[in-house]
Amino acid sequence: MTAVTEKEASKLGLPQATALILGTIIGVGIFNLPYSLASIGPISIIAMALTTFGALMLALMFAVLSRRLPADGGPYAYARAAFGNGIGFTNAWSYWITAWAGNAAIVTGWVFYVEYFINKDGKTIWSIVIALVGLVVPAAINLSGVKNMGAVQLWTTVIKFIPLAIMSTAGLFFISTENFSPANLSGDSDWAAIGAAMAICLFSYLGVESAAVAAAKVRDPARNIPRATVFGTLGAAVVYLLSMIAVFGTVPSAVLAEDVNKASYSVAANTMTGSGTWAGDLVAIAVVISGLGALNGWTMICAEVPLAAAKDGVFPAIFGKLSRRGVPAAGIIASTSLAAVAMVISYAGASGATVFNTLVLMTGITAAIPYGFSALAQLKWRRQDRRLGSTPRFARDVTVAVLALVFSIFFVWYSRNTGADEWYVVWGPFLMAGGAFLLGIPVFLAVRNRMTAPPPVPPYQ
Repeated sequence: MTAVTEKEASKLGLPQATALILGTIIGVGIFNLPYSLASIGPISIIAMALTTFGALMLALMFAVLSRRLPADGGPYAYARAAFGNGIGFTNAWSYWITAWAGNAAIVTGWVFYVEYFINKDGKTIWSIVIALVGLVVPAAINLSGVKNMGAVQLWTTVIKFIPLAIMSTAGLFFISTENFSPANLSGDSDWAAIGAAMAICLFSYLGVESAAVAAAKVRDPARNIPRATVFGTLGAAVVYLLSMIAVFGTVPSAVLAEDVNKASYSVAANTMTGSGTWAGDLVAIAVVISGLGALNGWTMICAEVPLAAAKDGVFPAIFGKLSRRGVPAAGIIASTSLAAVAMVISYAGASGATVFNTLVLMTGITAAIPYGFSALAQLKWRRQDRRLGSTPRFARDVTVAVLALVFSIFFVWYSRNTGADEWYVVWGPFLMAGGAFLLGIPVFLAVRNRMTAPPPVPPYQ
């Protein structure tokens, strides 16, 4: 076997790339949504349906963009190629914030299910310790090499699908329509309630672009990335919608909102079986494994964007260096450290759903920026294609890009803790995102004279 063949063999094929999509999309977000959305009510199911439509538009858009430009960094690479290094840096920094802040949110939601077994009284100091363990273990797996990361991702994806598959099939037989009324418990208008719920639901779909971000680690990227992106997103969409209907239809919203019921899917499983807690225990174990899988995948994504940006001179050079295991160790360590800081800050003066939602909404803001610029890049390039007489699938691509752009703007607008009384809690996601962006200013000033020119954009495929 030649060295080139061995290198290709170590990359992610279609099953692993699809597992990466599923593994990063299906983390713990969906398992925490009923608890996070209980104060809004069952109308959140409509919000999830609309968010699913937006996620599918993003998936289709990234599938087309990845065929045209199968470059490391995904959204960062598209923004840089379309609009230059300044916008490229902004998008790389924004997406990097999304990745490590997303890990902070994932591990916070993961703690809910770990505490189904230990620290049941939710003492903050022990919640933080558990969360730190949840961040360090996936970081260690990633530092050990891509092969180990891929193996963990594949098996944890299989395990995490089990409770969702059961809830989205058998769970539908335990629904009581009385639990869907009243639909809106937020005290706001229906549209305001749906908008607030959508901003939280978006977190459950972060990761539709993960295969595009890790293009260098995917075998035959022009073929496998688009397929993995669409297959993975569709798979998540089906189980998301059906399982959300089952949980809200099985457990009253008032019960889901209680702090003792943070592990929503376990509560629903126990309600369905009505025979002790064994079903909830099994679901909680599966979600704990699921969370580790999501953290494993996102830890890799955390390092991939800085790696791609560093190769272009857009990020500090240290992020572009590979360890003896062939992984960007600096990016993994820095991202894990920042996620730990964000997690600890979020626990200060808050608890339960507020901590999780603040981090979730923060990542919604920072993810929507590169998503929006990716849509703008697609619109720019398709317009240029038309001028050159290349118009296959033009109407489809432009429509999808416009819808993706609208959804991106929408998610930023509604990324507020609308149910909170204190202004700093309401605007906490924007304050935390703004603080993280400010950290990028000295980095940009340090690297701006070393940035290489963006590559030419290949023709439409």
